[in-house]
Amino acid sequence: MAQMWIWQADAWPNFSWQAETILPKIRAVYRKQGILLGKTSVQSDPSEHALNTLLSNILASSAIENEQLNVQSVRSSLARRMGIFEESPYPTSDRSEGVTAMMLDALDNLKQPLSTARLFQWHRWLFPANELSMQPIRVGQLRGPEPMQVVSGRLESPVVHFEAPPRQGLEGQLQDFVEWFNQSRDDELLDPLLRSALCHLWFVTLHPFDDGNGRITRALTDMALAQADSQSIRLYAMSVAILNDRSGYYRILEQTQKGGLDITAWLEWFLDMLNDALDSSLLAIERTIVKTRFWQKFRESGFHPAQAKVLNRLLDGGEKGFENGINASQYQKVAKVSKATATRHLTELLDKGAIEKLAGGGRSTRYQTKLIE
Repeated sequence: MAQMWIWQADAWPNFSWQAETILPKIRAVYRKQGILLGKTSVQSDPSEHALNTLLSNILASSAIENEQLNVQSVRSSLARRMGIFEESPYPTSDRSEGVTAMMLDALDNLKQPLSTARLFQWHRWLFPANELSMQPIRVGQLRGPEPMQVVSGRLESPVVHFEAPPRQGLEGQLQDFVEWFNQSRDDELLDPLLRSALCHLWFVTLHPFDDGNGRITRALTDMALAQADSQSIRLYAMSVAILNDRSGYYRILEQTQKGGLDITAWLEWFLDMLNDALDSSLLAIERTIVKTRFWQKFRESGFHPAQAKVLNRLLDGGEKGFENGINASQYQKVAKVSKATATRHLTELLDKGAIEKLAGGGRSTRYQTKLIE
């Protein structure tokens, strides 16, 4: 039978790659991890950043599979388990408790060896008994005998994007993976970043469960990354980067599944996602540092609550802020004040040196917070 899938290769799962292509990307990731740790060390509340990062990672990993979780419920579960006090915690659910338990087990219990029993427990946490969907799945056990395929197109001419190894022999293949995962941690010849990428590809290829394979794959990937560096893993969200290139994620997985055992292209993509995740976290931390310096300078300025609200939006930047500044009309909408009050507020902020005018004039005049040296 001609090979169609990577797991049908005679030497599966003996992966290979082009080191000269991969090594520069590995060095770049390590460099940014170091910068990230350095910047985080000067934050006033690094635990809050870690909480927000883990929250984003959990939400994104589920969103990749088109599952939307209750943000506040997951946040409350995380905060409680991380020992972070919240005055009015949001009610939690079995689902939020489950996804949080899986994430923190992966990141905190690094010395405990991986086992099939542990994977089955993760699966049970993902699918609590009272929140199962209408479609029954085997919870805490391997998938059934039906072919595991990802298919699109018409019934008469389906396109098979992926097919997992058959159910027969899956126990042995999963055990091989578990043994490799435990032994490879001490392999001095295997770079830890590459180990996490191999872990991701290998487990998602096995697809051992009826559902939840992607989320458990990404939890295993985070666990492998945490075993390499237990500090920085809480500061960046790999799943957020993957979600931002979701189509690329599925495209490279399909391409790799249908290719040979040289997985250089997969490793390049994986390391690029790690790099993007670190960039996003560095940007968020830089904004936090700038915001802290700003409010340290203006803590006695007596801003109106509406002015403080707009200033925080400007300082936050990104989707919730105003990357290109704010004009009087936008100020009026955000602050919920009249046109005259918006104009007066902006003039006061200019006079106090909290904002500055950007290029342009007249009705198009835009304002941005003034850079604090």
